Amino acid sequence: MDDKSVSVDDIFDRAYKSTVIFKDRNVLRSDYVPEKLYFRDEQIKIVAETMSPILHGSRPSNLFLYGKTGTGKTAVAKFVLSRLNQAAMSKSVKINLSYVNTRMAATEYRVLYEIARDFGVLVPHTGLSISEMFDRIFRAVSANHFSGIVALDEIDFLVKNHGDDLLYELTRASERLKGEFISIIGISNDLTFKDYLDPRVLSSLSEEELVFPPYTAEELKFILMDRVRLGFKDNVFTEAALNLASALAAAEHGDARRAVDLVRVAGEISERNGLKKVDEPQIREALLKIDQDRLCDALKSLPLHSKLIVLSVALLKDSLSTGAVYSNYSSFCNSLGITELTPRRVSGLLNELSMLGILSASTTSMGRQGRSKRPKLLIPFATIKVVFSGDPLLSDILNKVEITG
Repeated sequence: MDDKSVSVDDIFDRAYKSTVIFKDRNVLRSDYVPEKLYFRDEQIKIVAETMSPILHGSRPSNLFLYGKTGTGKTAVAKFVLSRLNQAAMSKSVKINLSYVNTRMAATEYRVLYEIARDFGVLVPHTGLSISEMFDRIFRAVSANHFSGIVALDEIDFLVKNHGDDLLYELTRASERLKGEFISIIGISNDLTFKDYLDPRVLSSLSEEELVFPPYTAEELKFILMDRVRLGFKDNVFTEAALNLASALAAAEHGDARRAVDLVRVAGEISERNGLKKVDEPQIREALLKIDQDRLCDALKSLPLHSKLIVLSVALLKDSLSTGAVYSNYSSFCNSLGITELTPRRVSGLLNELSMLGILSASTTSMGRQGRSKRPKLLIPFATIKVVFSGDPLLSDILNKVEITG
């Protein structure tokens, strides 16, 4: 017991005294928004121009930002909202601004709770109906004469898991407000997101769209050089490590977030091992760790039906077809006493799981029977079991899959 206590104390002492690697670790976090966003001037200009009418009391158009992960969508939205807030304060213009990551919020109630908090509306953490939450937000906006902008990050997660009612109510806000309005910035890496929206929502959105291109290898290296300069002590990060991190991130569709994560995790590996440099071996080790952590996080955050589909694929041996997956999935739903989704919706979830890298869903010709997806797991079942074992609803199904496999 004492030995362990001393060991932990040593760890904390070393962490407190450690100044060899990092200068400012915070600039290497994924939620850090730098004062200067490189290679995104055009996107900043478009978002700022689209939102600027709010400064003279006019309603901005709803704006949707699309692009793959790590292309700067969130950073640009946060950057523009921050500068817009500063401009409004300097001009004594009253506005409400809210940013919510819907995946992190997880539920409609929590999304509305965060919007209410940002708008200065007092609501309980739980206990109100969704309609009452909207009523309180709209009453406060009307009473205070504060129009607003709501940025909904990963908006596709909200719609795919909870439907589009919340989005619909927000688009109709001006009908319920007395001269005020709420405009929306939607952020998504799914260009097909709108396929999930009801026609009434599409009609009321009347949105503009902006697609963010991936960063080039040269742009990624420049961004990393800047972050390394801000985040690491001088001469700690080698040129070889910087080149490798840039190349690996460029191979992942120009993902700047992944690039910054790579250098941060590599620095933490060097720090834990008592090294004074960050070199290529630490970058490669960081890549393995990030990939493993990403898959575990993706599995853990899946909705129940998506987890059941993963287990349905895991149960298959030879008959790898969408029909076979749906048959297993329906059986699992029946055993849990829940209603299964439609085959079309399950097919859509297979595509989402493929995008996450959890399984592949290649399409093959079935002759006269048409075409069918052939799902295949891309990660070991042992990993799935470890992650899903924390869900009490899945214990019996996990045992069935393991025994059958």
